[in-house]
Amino acid sequence: MTGKPLINADRLWTRLMALAEIGATPAGGVNRQALSDGEIAAWRRAIGWAREAGSTPSTDAAGNLFLTLAGRDRAAPPLLLGSHLDSQPTGGKFDGAAGVMAALEAVVSLAGQGDKPARDIVVVAWMNEEGSRFAPGMMGSEAFTGERDMDAIRAARDADGVSVGEALDRLHQAFPDMPRRSLGFAPGAYLELHIEQGPLLEAAGCTIGVVTGIQGKKTFQVVLEGAEGHAGTLAQQERRDALAAFARMATALHSEIGTIDADIKFTIGRIAVVPNAPSVVPSRVSFSIDLRHPDNAVLDAAGARINTLCREKAPPCSVTVTPLVDAPSNVFDSRLRASIAKAAREQGHPAMDILSAAGHDARHLAKICPAAMIFIPCRDGVSHVEHEWAEPDHVAAGASVLAQVLRELAYPPAAGA
Repeated sequence: MTGKPLINADRLWTRLMALAEIGATPAGGVNRQALSDGEIAAWRRAIGWAREAGSTPSTDAAGNLFLTLAGRDRAAPPLLLGSHLDSQPTGGKFDGAAGVMAALEAVVSLAGQGDKPARDIVVVAWMNEEGSRFAPGMMGSEAFTGERDMDAIRAARDADGVSVGEALDRLHQAFPDMPRRSLGFAPGAYLELHIEQGPLLEAAGCTIGVVTGIQGKKTFQVVLEGAEGHAGTLAQQERRDALAAFARMATALHSEIGTIDADIKFTIGRIAVVPNAPSVVPSRVSFSIDLRHPDNAVLDAAGARINTLCREKAPPCSVTVTPLVDAPSNVFDSRLRASIAKAAREQGHPAMDILSAAGHDARHLAKICPAAMIFIPCRDGVSHVEHEWAEPDHVAAGASVLAQVLRELAYPPAAGA
């Protein structure tokens, strides 16, 4: 296979743009949220492309999609690579989708060169990585790795009251003949390509990011309970104003937690006020907290302080702080990282080590098998927006590096060669 192109760049880009038509928004982005009609349609398209290359589809109880190219040793731990197909409500064409399409292109291209891989190669699209419709995100990979119980996953509901369980059942009904595999298996390795979602690669003029690990993340749901009152008649000193308590709390959190050091990332991203009426003292405020840091000790201390600050600033209201996600920082496999750097160097792509500031499914796979990620630049470092963009040459470069690493894993030289 030496000397031949590792991927078909035109085919990869054409398929990626065709996938972006599913859930396309007027502003040029994508709204293809988890377990939606759009994701079902994206499954159909990806399955069709995979079948053309001899890969067979299957799924599991968590709604993960697997596209398997059979290897010579079906009992050997398979090689797993991919990302996710769901998007934010106003997401872009590349977040997640580029990783699935690059993985599929790598497998299709290598399979087309004639040799059967030593073991199965499985392209995966994880369920609900984004967490935009159902919270928290990464449900599929967490279920796969045994970190989240399926009963808890199925019980989560979207803003319209639809449960994950109901949406999963609907997904599976759309593919009644698709084989169902047991939840979780032991991969030989996991690889994931993704846009950086930050500005570092672009600023450094690098095409390939060799991801060293992912910074830690904690999320919380905070609920303040006060009491309704008439805005014109209830005296200030008698009020149990949940919004006023939130204002005190948010100010203290941003002032203390948000200034711990230059690496801290503290966000209050979603707020709901009840009854949300102009002339009624708010009785209830619920809000989300997203906390991230690469140092697990700093992350843990900040998480504990959040709980304390919320309780200090709540009176005369009551407060409940519920932890949702507790994902420590991780480090990716050193051998796979070296293989990515070697492939980039041999293919002439400038590369650099980079820590992922965003969370990815690879975080969870790294707990059960050797795992690594490849980053490519995105314009101005922006993501989760409709104008998110990656250059075709960068997408192709990342997929080609992915294909070389996959080839080394799936097509090892014969003994004595």
